[in-house]
Amino acid sequence: MNTLLVNAKIVNEGKVVAGDVLIKDDRIEKIGSHLSSEGRVVDVKGKFLLPGVIDDQVHFREPGLTHKATIFSESRAAVAGGVTSYMEMPNTVPPTFTQELLEQKYQIAARDSLANYSFYMGTSSDNLDEILKTDLSRVCGLKIFMGSSTGNLLVDDPAILERIFSSFSGVIALHCEDEKTIRDNMETFRQQFGEDMPLEYHPQIRSEAGCLASSSFAVSLAKKCGTRIHVLHLSTAVETELFSNVVPLSQKRITAEACIHHLWFNAGDYPRLGMKIKWNPAIKTAIDQQAILKAVLDDRIDVIATDHAPHTLEEKKNTYFKAPAGGPLVQHGLVAMMEFHRQGKISLEKVVEKMCHNPAVLFRIKERGFIREGYFADLVVVDPADPWKVDASNILAKSGWSPFEGQVFQSRVTDTFVSGHHAFASGRFDETRTGQRMTFHTN
Repeated sequence: MNTLLVNAKIVNEGKVVAGDVLIKDDRIEKIGSHLSSEGRVVDVKGKFLLPGVIDDQVHFREPGLTHKATIFSESRAAVAGGVTSYMEMPNTVPPTFTQELLEQKYQIAARDSLANYSFYMGTSSDNLDEILKTDLSRVCGLKIFMGSSTGNLLVDDPAILERIFSSFSGVIALHCEDEKTIRDNMETFRQQFGEDMPLEYHPQIRSEAGCLASSSFAVSLAKKCGTRIHVLHLSTAVETELFSNVVPLSQKRITAEACIHHLWFNAGDYPRLGMKIKWNPAIKTAIDQQAILKAVLDDRIDVIATDHAPHTLEEKKNTYFKAPAGGPLVQHGLVAMMEFHRQGKISLEKVVEKMCHNPAVLFRIKERGFIREGYFADLVVVDPADPWKVDASNILAKSGWSPFEGQVFQSRVTDTFVSGHHAFASGRFDETRTGQRMTFHTN
């Protein structure tokens, strides 16, 4: 089946050009001007045509936590937000510590996911044998929680980490917070305030020192072992100095990610939004927020992602020590960055680079992340002048809420194509086809 997109402003590989794109089956057949086709024609009417967003960090909660979210519900929200591919984390129930459990998640996604998908292998203190069975042509990488977790998901023993860093040849994605620093800070504040500790002290518990201690250790260990690491959700200005912009991304062994919430919010938003913006690592100062954006712009930070991590509102309404960290963002990440573009903070080409191109390059994804002939037709149409307000009626995450409620975005995702399938059009879904399992280059 052919679909021809005409009259688009194509944003791709550092340029914005007028043109048409012909889709044949699941691939981009041709890019050019004044193209014709015997199939369906979609007039984009001068809107922006972007490669589909690749979100390298989401938590879709299935299996085991489906009261919060499911692969179906959250992939649906993703597609509505222009995310055509995602990489999902192993902190489900049970955690993804074996190849069998990993494959079970792929089976769920093959049945239910509207977007393309990959799943990280999980890490415990004693599953190295399972880790080394990972097929790196079919799995995006390994996730290690070096802080902010419990039970076997927390791996912060230096000897164990060095064994893993020395043995695993793929990308290791890291949550870096020093657990001892966090626990000591928690005890100090608990003694002072009890269970009702004010949320504004969250950045002092999940402190700059705790973040830097963990991320700097990870970087030094990676250099020692020659490991390919990707440090997730930087939250402090000082951490950005650990990363380099002197070589192309394809040659980097140590890379970093910024998340939408650390770019959009700062500590001044805690009184207004409360537990809705309790994340780990914590949202910190306006100075940190500005430094993270600067590092995105100068290429010390390579990727922008969401860390979509939904919880129910009832769970979020708990006191500080009981309220879980995380929130739903996958539907609103692209339009939030479009808002930054509208405000003159970042070019549209840079948004596409950080959200589409760079995840594909960093993870060596096959034939996605760019608008190129022969590549999969993962495409998003964005109208830059169609204002809309986020409210409960248009939030698609299963949890039903968003820290962006009440926000008016000037841009709107109007159409999303997932591997050639017109999965989302003008607010309506076509759920007759699911997304595809992403594959990866290994040499």
